[in-house]
Amino acid sequence: MENIVQSNNISNQLDLRAEIQRLKRELNAIILAHYYQESEIQDIADFVGDSLELAKKAKSTSADVIVFAGVHFMAETAKILNPEKLVLLPDLEASCSLAEGCPVNEFKTFRENHPDHIAITYINCSADVKALSDIICTSSSAEKIISQIPLDQPILFSPDRNLGKYLIKKTGRKMLLWDGSCIVHETFSERKIIDLKIKYPEAKLISHPECEEPILMHSDFIGSTSRLLSFI
Repeated sequence: MENIVQSNNISNQLDLRAEIQRLKRELNAIILAHYYQESEIQDIADFVGDSLELAKKAKSTSADVIVFAGVHFMAETAKILNPEKLVLLPDLEASCSLAEGCPVNEFKTFRENHPDHIAITYINCSADVKALSDIICTSSSAEKIISQIPLDQPILFSPDRNLGKYLIKKTGRKMLLWDGSCIVHETFSERKIIDLKIKYPEAKLISHPECEEPILMHSDFIGSTSRLLSFI
C-alpha cells in the first residue's frame, strides 16, 4: 500500500505539460489534434484542424514523429501523406463508426458487383478501402469532383449515405450509395432542433452534410467542419 501511495504522489506531482514538451523536443515530434478533441488536448497540440488538413500540416514540418490525437483512419491518412515519418495513435481503440461500417471485404464485393461504376469514396474510411477506390474526396471537395464526372459514367459513393444523399441533391447526379453513417451526426433530434429554433429565432443552425436530411432541411448553412468554423 505504501508503494502505491508513493507512486500516486509522484504521478500527481508530474508536470504533464512540461513532460510532453520535453518528449516532443527529444523525439522531434509534433502533436496533431482533430477539431473534435477536448480543449485540453487542443491546447497542447501544434496544429488543430480536420483530418486531411492536419495530415498536410504534418508534411510541411521537419518533425520525425507525428502524434495524431484522432481516430484510426486519420492516423492512416497522415501516414499515407508522410510515409517516411513515424505516426503514433495515442489510443488504439479510437475508431470511427463510419469507417468501421465499411469493411474492406464487403466494399470489395460492392465494387465487384458494379464493375462499370467509378468509386468516389469519402476520406473518412480505412486505408484499405481507399486503396480499392478510384477517387478520394472530402466533404468540401466532393461536389466539385462529382460535377466533373461524365454524365454517362455511373457512380458509387461510399461510405456515408447522408453525405451521398446531400450530394445527389446538390449535383443532380444519380449515385449508388453505400449504406453507412456516422453515429455522432445521427444523434441530433429534429424535434429538439425545432424547439431550439422557436426558442432562439435569431440563431443560425449550421450543420455538417453527414447529418440526416431532416436536420439539413432546417439548417441555415451546411458545410465541412472548417467551413462551419469560418461561418461562425
